Amino acid sequence: MARGTTSTRNNGTISNDISKISNGTSNSIHHDANGRLDLRVIGLNSGTCMDGIDCALVHYTQESPEAPLHMEILKYDEIPVPQWIKKPTLKMLRETNTTPSQMTQLNVQLGTMFADAVEEFCYKHEIEMQSIDLIGSHGQTIWLLTLPKEGETRSASCLGDGTIISGRTGITTVTDFRQAEQAVGRQGAPLVALIDGLLLRHPTKTRLCQNIGGIANLCFIPPDSKGGVDAMIDWDCGPGNMFSDAAMRYFTNGEMEYDRDGEWGARGTINQAIVDKFLAENEYCNREPPKTTGREVFGDEEAQQLIDECLEQGMSKYDTVATLTRITGQNIIKQYRTFLPSANRIDEIWMCGGGARNPNIIRYLKEQLPHAAILKLDATGVPSDAKEAVSFAQQAVEAILGRAALVPINSDTVTPNTISGKIAPGLRWRELMAQSIAFGNGKQLPTVKEMVVDRPYTEWKP
Repeated sequence: MARGTTSTRNNGTISNDISKISNGTSNSIHHDANGRLDLRVIGLNSGTCMDGIDCALVHYTQESPEAPLHMEILKYDEIPVPQWIKKPTLKMLRETNTTPSQMTQLNVQLGTMFADAVEEFCYKHEIEMQSIDLIGSHGQTIWLLTLPKEGETRSASCLGDGTIISGRTGITTVTDFRQAEQAVGRQGAPLVALIDGLLLRHPTKTRLCQNIGGIANLCFIPPDSKGGVDAMIDWDCGPGNMFSDAAMRYFTNGEMEYDRDGEWGARGTINQAIVDKFLAENEYCNREPPKTTGREVFGDEEAQQLIDECLEQGMSKYDTVATLTRITGQNIIKQYRTFLPSANRIDEIWMCGGGARNPNIIRYLKEQLPHAAILKLDATGVPSDAKEAVSFAQQAVEAILGRAALVPINSDTVTPNTISGKIAPGLRWRELMAQSIAFGNGKQLPTVKEMVVDRPYTEWKP
């Protein structure tokens, strides 16, 4: 979510003569006589609303396959999505009548956008491109069909071709994580358990990570005494900020894209009847997990129907935003109470995503779950805004190592996926492979179940 971020491009060009980042990068992949893992990885994420491209440079080390994985965020920033690609992409998603030619070109254009973001990120923060060992890019979700009806095929389309990114940057790139998950029988989302579980596992506390982006999703982590990361469950709750963001764009003619600090919602009166009716009738909100969703179910068309319903009842713009915001908060509580038998035993809820900064949502959650402490994910040392970019950085590491990642036990299948994406080799591919094979002496690697944040990242201020 690159809100308020400014570009630092130099007349549209990026210099390849860039100084090293101050906290220690190198010109090549490190090799250790004992086969120690040592990788610097850029994770990229562009969310449903295309607010911006999240970029995280993460340093991963691991002494042996059985040792805890250590990580440190070296730099995080958000690069704005250029209007030349944002407007046509969102228009295409709204209208859903694109041609094969347009889709093919868009795949290349989005790949170029992500490569530009890497270059701009490195230029802005004086990071030498050759110091980066790997890129993990989520891509731009175009369509995510996770719950196919009769005659449909489960599938995912996240554009931004990895070969374009690796070709432009020279860095090995891993993409298409969702399609890889679907290939082994899962839905391809939410893809949060890997990072959430490793950050939040606790010996005795029951924890839940609640993300509120365009879509809201959760990850429930029991204490180690009750299974810990081996007993995690996750799913997409339903609408996050999609509805309220759409209302803000509608009422401001696109000048405001979200309800900053919940100011509009706080000025309005909630129409509880509209909230209750939507949550009672919406098929997805009442569907049993595992489940995942996106713009296909909770997009602009569905948002406009709710906006129109509010206006037909004579509600103000503030009332409308307040009502759509409450749908998000009340549905989250509905998901807990309906599908989490231990909802009343949650000790801590760790919040992340843009919606975590909306006081109206947080206040409602506290009222409904007074027994649970509500905390910011930033307290783990990983800023909540950076979490998804960091997650894709780590998933790229797991793919390169051929190491199966954690799988929530409520997934359609718990079949391990040892290559969690598509790999586009870069200029130092053989060096990268040499380290990957040396780590563990070429043997199959155990799944990581413990991660240590070496240094909390406190530089990022949204």
